[in-house]
Amino acid sequence: MLTPTQTGLGERSHLLSKSIDLDVFVTDIANVIRYEDLNDVVLVGHSFGGNAISGVADIMRDRIRQLIYLDAVILENGQSVFSQLPKDVVEARTKAAQETSGGLTIPAPPPAAFGITDAAQTQFVQSRFTPHPFNTFVSPLKLANKVGNGLPTTHIICADPIYKPLEASRNWVKAAGWKTIEIQCGHDAMVIAPDRLADLLAADAA
Repeated sequence: MLTPTQTGLGERSHLLSKSIDLDVFVTDIANVIRYEDLNDVVLVGHSFGGNAISGVADIMRDRIRQLIYLDAVILENGQSVFSQLPKDVVEARTKAAQETSGGLTIPAPPPAAFGITDAAQTQFVQSRFTPHPFNTFVSPLKLANKVGNGLPTTHIICADPIYKPLEASRNWVKAAGWKTIEIQCGHDAMVIAPDRLADLLAADAA
């Protein structure tokens, strides 16, 4: 199992720049698959990571067995993340970006925004948060094919509590008739319920 980090985040935060867009995030994951010479890949994209796995599936379908969107953003060709969020959310995040970094990044919200309430989990996540490259929210996802590119696709909904900013993506999945599974925990399932999530992912991939 590999858990690559996107450019400008986490241990790659020293690479932060205004040039980071969704194309870069897609290339990050595509290059891991290419240079690790991976095949029969099950790609799991959590939250914003849904954009990257959609883009990778579009350009290297033959390397991928399955896509799993874990409470993730779903974009069609030409759409941006901001185009799918409520106007007040977009305005608030844009203002926060301008005030904290001159528009370079969006500051990380408190862990509670992702359903994390346990004190130890809160400290764990808070210590690892980094601001998010702003341009990835406004740049469009470029797809030559339909979302998922005909691959087997599952959308996992973290249902307790539901993460409201993903309403448009959940509605899209429902209209598209994708397979959906619910897990009863908050948005950051890999922190809140790692064992349950691991079992669910293993069962679905099998």
